[in-house]
Amino acid sequence: MTTLDRTAVPRRGNADRVKKGLVSGKFTAMLILLPPALILFSLFVILPLADAVYYSGFSWNGYGAPSDFVGSQNYQRLLDHSVFHTALWNTAKLILVSLLIQMPLALGLALLVYRKTPTNTLFRLVFFLPYILAEVAAGLIWSFVFDGDYGITSSLLHAMGQESVYVLANHQWAFPAIMTVIVWKYFGFHMMIYIAALQSVPKDLVEAAKLEGAKPRQVALFVQIPLIKHALVVSGFFAIIGSLQIFDIIIPMTNGGPSNSTHTIVTYLYSFGLSRLNIGFGSAAAVVLFVLAIGIAFFYQRTTGKGSKA
Repeated sequence: MTTLDRTAVPRRGNADRVKKGLVSGKFTAMLILLPPALILFSLFVILPLADAVYYSGFSWNGYGAPSDFVGSQNYQRLLDHSVFHTALWNTAKLILVSLLIQMPLALGLALLVYRKTPTNTLFRLVFFLPYILAEVAAGLIWSFVFDGDYGITSSLLHAMGQESVYVLANHQWAFPAIMTVIVWKYFGFHMMIYIAALQSVPKDLVEAAKLEGAKPRQVALFVQIPLIKHALVVSGFFAIIGSLQIFDIIIPMTNGGPSNSTHTIVTYLYSFGLSRLNIGFGSAAAVVLFVLAIGIAFFYQRTTGKGSKA
């Protein structure tokens, strides 16, 4: 066979693959479905991100065309602002609480109620109800609960002969109260992820472990949890990304107070950017948030990907 004949074989093979793809409808489906997805992604992700990067270089109040170019000054102001440091630290605390408290709590409850019984169904509904509640409504409800004048906490303290405590007006307790509400609000979502994963675990493996004398705790640690690792990875990703986006609960509870001590990155962006018509500065904060989210997501994917391969 000549060199020309040899090179013709793979070319003919590629042509056959293209023909098979056309016949099977894969290329047709791609041509139909891909353009709308690309258009939507460009309109709602790429273009807004490009605008944010562009506006972050200006001192602009949102009216008219931006003209006062300041370069990287908005980023410098952002990094020098002590409230932004507080917002970063609060966001980091939310991530830690979500990973170390919210997820283990959800997993423990899922192990208790994953079996299909009427009682467990009722418990699942009760635990999942906070997630169904709108974030703003949850924030308003808990702001009344923690109110020092007529809230439930105040009534309980009065019943025990103690003075009222204004939790959301206290620097020491305001953000722990917010973290408590966030754990309460979202643990049901993670619990349902774990329940779905636990129900897919083969019952034969669980029964075999019990026959070997394994206790319920050992069955959970050495059989069930290792087999739902994929669900734990997905849940952790949602917990981290969700912590970076917390906004609707904090605004009705504290609006970032007292003295800007309960801001996260998103509430900081809203309060010091949009609310004060400092769009250029807010755009700089949005760009930093996007970079952090992408960096954390990439690091998490690489870390959990290596773990799953191992």
